[in-house]
Amino acid sequence: MTERFAILPFAPAHLAAISDLWVATWAKTMPDIDFEARRPWFHGHLDTLQAGGAEVHVAQANGGEVAGFVAIHPGTGYLDQLAVAPAFWGKGAAEALMDTAKARASGGIQLDVNQDNPRAIAFYERLGLKIVAAATNPASGRAIWRMAWRPG
Repeated sequence: MTERFAILPFAPAHLAAISDLWVATWAKTMPDIDFEARRPWFHGHLDTLQAGGAEVHVAQANGGEVAGFVAIHPGTGYLDQLAVAPAFWGKGAAEALMDTAKARASGGIQLDVNQDNPRAIAFYERLGLKIVAAATNPASGRAIWRMAWRPG
């Protein structure tokens, strides 16, 4: 079932909710990693992204619950973060966030995705992104795909 989501600019009041959903989403996706222990890194990373020109947008469900968020740099088109709470998987929040990212980075988007995350890869491919390169995440050592979307 697809819901409608309001897309809002990130405000400090959203931090607890997006932090909780980031931990929950990644814990479900990669249960072998302790994402709760990485919460402080995530908070600092959001600050660094925003200080560098990235925008963070939040998807809010009809009842006011934060369903997900995206971090996109409009100038470079680099999408650093996209996370949706597991309770909202398959309900349209990720698509709404990607539509916002595409509108904000109208020249195109690039992102890195773990090669062992087939659900995310299939989602991005469904939205028109293509695998353009293989690499290794320097922080985790995991194999990643660089994916890209170009308008038109």
